Amino acid sequence: MVGGGAASVAAVETLRREGYDGSLTLLCGEPILPYDRPPLSKQVLTGTWDRGRTRLRERKDYSDLGVRLLHARARGLDPGRRTVHLDGGSGLEYDGLVIATGVRPRRLPGASRPTGGVHVLRDRPDATELRTAFEAGGRVVIVGAGFLGMEVAAAARGMGLDVTVVEPLAHPMLRQVGPEVGAAVAGLHRDRGTNLRLGAGVGRILDEDGRVAAVELSDGTVLPADCVLVSIGAEPEVGWLEGSGLPLGDGVECDEFCRAAPGIYAAGDVASWPNPRYGLRMRLEHRMNATEQGTAAARNLLHGDVKPFSPLPYFWTDQYDVKIQAHGVLPADAEVTFEEGTVADGRFVAAYRTGGRLMGVLGWNAPKLVLPFRKLLLEQKAAR
Repeated sequence: MVGGGAASVAAVETLRREGYDGSLTLLCGEPILPYDRPPLSKQVLTGTWDRGRTRLRERKDYSDLGVRLLHARARGLDPGRRTVHLDGGSGLEYDGLVIATGVRPRRLPGASRPTGGVHVLRDRPDATELRTAFEAGGRVVIVGAGFLGMEVAAAARGMGLDVTVVEPLAHPMLRQVGPEVGAAVAGLHRDRGTNLRLGAGVGRILDEDGRVAAVELSDGTVLPADCVLVSIGAEPEVGWLEGSGLPLGDGVECDEFCRAAPGIYAAGDVASWPNPRYGLRMRLEHRMNATEQGTAAARNLLHGDVKPFSPLPYFWTDQYDVKIQAHGVLPADAEVTFEEGTVADGRFVAAYRTGGRLMGVLGWNAPKLVLPFRKLLLEQKAAR
């Protein structure tokens, strides 16, 4: 297993549970135990959780499973020789391989040199640095209004910070939830005192003596800043696979069994595969998918492509006192109807349909109300 996250942990546990008794190595690129990432933008950032609480398993658990944890980075792959090349030039031979290297944060175009006070948030050191910056106080500018950007905005406002979110689209989380729910997200944050600069891009970061001083927008507006978070999406971590011969597009391109090549499977944020439930190729950066796909990839690797991976996608985000949960997919061109409650109620269920077919459902502080719609999604016949 290459990658020290939830997909790899699910894979090793599945292999042992289903009877594999050979050697297992989990290649973790960080010098700490594999950990969960969603709490980094919420509980860890606000200090309500100790960092140790994010560990997926304790060291004894890996020992009990007979798993060797190897803290090194993969630098290349030779499928012909069945070898993963590591830092320092050494190699690690395998009979079966699960690639679960996740994603890396996108950087601002033209940012050729590091500037103090400009952050990304992907791993635990990132969260530690950002929390230190928040504890120092001052003005926070968040570039990008996706899930991560809005979760961090909520955390920062909860710590009493001055927060501005910059987003070139018309609504926050527009690509994830559409304009109707995106407008509700905007209202939620404005009501809590977050300044939203929608429809504006970033021109450049202004610094003084190597430290951020302001963010200049594409319209010429200058926003003073003591801390900037760049949250403009992520890219699959596949650079180490260049030249391997594996199909690389939007991630590692797999078949419906999560197989990229003989003996090689991929899972989690890095994996792209055709989901038979929808007849669509997708790559999901969702926490639940990492566990489900790690399990499916390991099972197919062990038993020989026994079952296509056709999950009903699920994601959630917590912002202030609101929990947003979505099941299925939420297409950009979907017709959105409010089936239960309203935005004004602070509790609703929104259904997303394309061509009359229910594609997905979203609940806003409505975990029970959304369940009957989830059942409908599960009962639908797969797309042809």
